[in-house]
Amino acid sequence: MLGGTTLVAAADLVGAGVPAAAVPGTPQPAESYDLNDFLTEAAMPTANLITVTVHEDGTASFALPRMEVGQGITTSTAMLIAEELELPVDRVRVTLADARPELLYNQLTGGSNTTISTYTPIRVAAAVAKGALLEAAAIQLGDTVDNLRAKGGVVQAPDGSSVTYGELARAAAGSTTRAMEVRLKEPGEFRVVGVGQPRIDALDAVTGRKLYATDLQVKGALPTMVCRAPTLNGTPKRLRNKAAVLAMPGVRNVAVVDSGVAVRAETFGQCIDAIRAMKVDWVDGPVAGLSDADIVDELRAAELPLPTLPDNPLAKTVDLDVLFYFRSNSAMDTNSAIADVRPDRATVWAGLKSPITAQQKIAEALGLSQDAVKVHVVQGGGSFGRRLFFDGALEAAKISQAMGKPVKLMWHRADDARVGRGHPMATSRVRAVHANGEVLAFQQSHTSIETDFRHGLGEIITANSADLPGGLGNLGFAETVFELTQEVPYDFGVITQTLTETDDRFNTGSMRNIYSPDVRVAGELMVDRLAAAMGQDPYEFRRAHLRNDRVRAVLDTVADVGDWGRSMPAGTAQGIAIHKEYKGCSACLVEIDNRPQQTGRDIRDGVGGPRVTKVVFAIDVGLVVNPRGLEAQMQGCINDGIALALTSSMHLRDGHFLEASWDNYFYTRQWNTPPDVEVVVMASDSAQPGGAGEAGVAATFAAVACAFARAAGSVPTYFPVNHRDPLEFTPKPFVPPIPQSPTNGLKLTY
Repeated sequence: MLGGTTLVAAADLVGAGVPAAAVPGTPQPAESYDLNDFLTEAAMPTANLITVTVHEDGTASFALPRMEVGQGITTSTAMLIAEELELPVDRVRVTLADARPELLYNQLTGGSNTTISTYTPIRVAAAVAKGALLEAAAIQLGDTVDNLRAKGGVVQAPDGSSVTYGELARAAAGSTTRAMEVRLKEPGEFRVVGVGQPRIDALDAVTGRKLYATDLQVKGALPTMVCRAPTLNGTPKRLRNKAAVLAMPGVRNVAVVDSGVAVRAETFGQCIDAIRAMKVDWVDGPVAGLSDADIVDELRAAELPLPTLPDNPLAKTVDLDVLFYFRSNSAMDTNSAIADVRPDRATVWAGLKSPITAQQKIAEALGLSQDAVKVHVVQGGGSFGRRLFFDGALEAAKISQAMGKPVKLMWHRADDARVGRGHPMATSRVRAVHANGEVLAFQQSHTSIETDFRHGLGEIITANSADLPGGLGNLGFAETVFELTQEVPYDFGVITQTLTETDDRFNTGSMRNIYSPDVRVAGELMVDRLAAAMGQDPYEFRRAHLRNDRVRAVLDTVADVGDWGRSMPAGTAQGIAIHKEYKGCSACLVEIDNRPQQTGRDIRDGVGGPRVTKVVFAIDVGLVVNPRGLEAQMQGCINDGIALALTSSMHLRDGHFLEASWDNYFYTRQWNTPPDVEVVVMASDSAQPGGAGEAGVAATFAAVACAFARAAGSVPTYFPVNHRDPLEFTPKPFVPPIPQSPTNGLKLTY
């Protein structure tokens, strides 16, 4: 505990240990030690640096060393502090911490790990603060700590005398650090945790007062944008008309950087006009001339053969092969940042999930010491894994250094889709053997374009390790993440799941739920095929083979609430699927309508294609801090899963992606958002929370895939099912402008 005129309390978890996971009788690593165990244990040594501060106005504040991107962690964090500190939630202020290198491995937002890893440290820090306040109150009220009661920010003695936290803050603060023993509340004592709360930033969100990177006003930071190459990851050679561009209205600066040609102007509109006027000579990127089909061929060539199974006249083999196209994980809030770089220092503002790595890499790129670079973490309007990387922040810093001016960089929507991070193209093949109504073997081989993990574990050592030559370092990260996240929770005999990654030419990242959506879809489609091959109902087959009671419970719940097996018209169907990961489990039942619609609109725009009409989703994540927030998270995951199954993908043509904005990148639309959605948050006896941020994507994606296969009468060979060739939209021009042929919207002339 350390303080001046305010009270600051920290958590010290040395020797506290992490609750041991159950040890199942299976060789799958993730069932006994998963990615969240790994991330939580890595964060523990610096947990005592997390502090709660009580102020003289009676409020408490906390700088959360994670990033809020809409998932609601500032609200759940405020609830944890309010619970242990005995303070109303609206008296707790949660902000986002700047990059703090001393928080080694403890400032990475990812893997649905925030609540799991900070649950105890935050509560301990709040409880320490309350203990110090009680000690100060005992002196002022002339009583013992045991006789005092804290409630609502007030400490009261048995005789009715009382004193507020604000009045105690100065007295409770100390000039030295000392250890304190605290008792945390048992779940049965909770009055805030477990009760649905509205988001603490909801009013700001609906009134437009939430501040994102481009909303910040930094002196001298003018709007800045980048003219980018017409092929993916192309680089600029020279700007041929620099003088003419500089003479345009509002244009202040132009600079050639490694990612393109940057322009700084008085308005973003003037930046766009300048970019359109630029005449740039480019060096083609590494996939120039290639299209989807070429990458599919290369991916297929990288696939390892599935093992040949022993010949058995009583056994039958079932094979499944599914292709997943590139997908964007752009957020509504584009990849933007503000940077002010001076000769001896730099300051950056951006939405960052790995701010320590960003600080260190920016310092390295600018030739500055790490302590000369200040990185402020700003809340983001979505992430989905995108903000684990700091491309915008690094680019803004380079541009500011090149121009010698502060810049407010905004990526154009087309930039984010066409050169931003995305989910890699992949194939997932499954081979299963069954005999006498039992599955004897289940073998899955996942082959993918490289998923980039070069952000490391949130600091430069592991980031550089992931960036070892030849892709070997990144492959090590990929294999580790795959092994620590993937499970097949069925009694399917010999189970193996393998990962092969290839091709580092694309800009990829850990899209929401990383490998699980694709892997789970292929796995659950195979479960449906196995059930059909053995003449069993898909739900009953799953139930009979599940070896985890919690998974069975969520499966039973969606089957019951969703009226599994009800009679449905031809061309419509139900689908059901499960997923287990991050200390939690989920199940989803969907109903889909695959009948042709007769309104004549474009299939990708909602008519003529499959429509999800109903979703029932059950989730068990152990102890739930904010049920209202969890339900909202699952609703978002449901829409993600629907999009991945039916509509959202990227088309690679001639070395560039064609999608450029939300009108031609087909995320779940209003027409396809089910009118009937029910999320069931399961009761749990667990005293620990599980991961929830990504938990709903895989089960929903898989349930929609299974429903579509049943409605269509055949298993899809690729996803999303509406990935069409030829296109059903006209691509937007590339910049510099490329005139489109009036006879063929796909013909792009350079």
